[in-house]
Amino acid sequence: MVAPATDQVASAFGINNDVVLALTTSIFVLAFAMGPLFLGPLSEIYGRSRVLQLSNLWYLAWNIGCGFAQSESQLLAFRFLAGLGGSAVLSIGGGFLSDCWVPEERGQAVAIVALAPLLGPVVGPITGAWIAEFSTWRWVFWSTSIVDVVIHIIGVFVLQETYEPVLLERKAERIRKSMDAEKSPHRAICTVFSQDRSWQTIMAKSLSRPFALFAHEPIVQLLGVYMAYLYGLLYLFLTTIPSIFQGVYQQSTGIAGLHYIALGIGLVGACQLNAKTTDKVYVYFKSKNGGVGKPEFRLPAMVPGSLLLPIGCLIVGWTSEAHTHWIAPDIGMALVGAGIILSFQCIQTYILECFPLHAASAIAAVAFLRSLAGFGFPLFAPAMYDALGFGKGDTILAVVAFVLGCPAPWIFWHYGERIRNSSRYAR
Repeated sequence: MVAPATDQVASAFGINNDVVLALTTSIFVLAFAMGPLFLGPLSEIYGRSRVLQLSNLWYLAWNIGCGFAQSESQLLAFRFLAGLGGSAVLSIGGGFLSDCWVPEERGQAVAIVALAPLLGPVVGPITGAWIAEFSTWRWVFWSTSIVDVVIHIIGVFVLQETYEPVLLERKAERIRKSMDAEKSPHRAICTVFSQDRSWQTIMAKSLSRPFALFAHEPIVQLLGVYMAYLYGLLYLFLTTIPSIFQGVYQQSTGIAGLHYIALGIGLVGACQLNAKTTDKVYVYFKSKNGGVGKPEFRLPAMVPGSLLLPIGCLIVGWTSEAHTHWIAPDIGMALVGAGIILSFQCIQTYILECFPLHAASAIAAVAFLRSLAGFGFPLFAPAMYDALGFGKGDTILAVVAFVLGCPAPWIFWHYGERIRNSSRYAR
């Protein structure tokens, strides 16, 4: 929601540097890289629900503070601290899905949940543009805080604990308390997870595990880099839409913000199509494989996704360069959104099913990479487009997307099982 209001922020604090101005938006995403690395391990000690709720309160406090910021430095610091709290769902959310759904039903759940962190940055700027035009940039933060309060209240009553080791440990503790030491002989009550549940051990292992996964697991390395590129492209387009439609097409802030709808249409449309088909495709290939399911059966939708993305980039870049009717870059934006969400959902589901016991750590590893990309891409975008223009700039992005994305589903379809069998962590 901040991107359309950056001109007001620049005016309020006297910011003249394009990189610093972009930083007011992307520093929030930088915190997304850091938060999951310690929030994921904390959820394995104290439970997913409790950590998620407390992280949301942390986000709420600092997001309200952003609206009261009196300097550029305060705004950047508060944005980063708010992002730490907001990042909890990136790693813990994947753990919730792994806990609650069996593989045959997990695809639709992941498809819906994976849409949220991508659709949010699309819907937010539309709302933010109109808030910025008819009010002030400070209400961009206060309005999101009001919504967050409502969500938090609902979560207090609805969100329950799902992490098996924590649930079993709580049950064991209730049994210990109910035992009468005088009437029955002493018996140790423990769970299959009890042998190594001290917070020191869990934190030491879990803090290092995301980096160990990235260092030793080709699945996390290749798909993590591609997911990082997808996330970076999303944030690059989010921050350059105002440049296209306010700069090239000379539209007002509010009207230019409406073009985020095109990106949203691509995200939602492809997400709904994939949500309806992903589990059916999985069951189909499972039945052809003698009733044995494989994580690789989640990858077919990645093929059209890896093709739609570069096509969309080319359309956006060259139609904007040629000043064609505004509907043309919007069509390209829709294709970009469809390509991003299809590949994003396939990668997330594939990783969850490859690393079910360490889902939070595996997601934290790819979240770290993708959030760094989401932070960095908007910073170099202004310089790239100033030097190359929208056409050549987006052509470079399209070529890289094609080279990274197209081989990935083929490689893991044919060699994924062999890679998993040689893994220390994968199933």
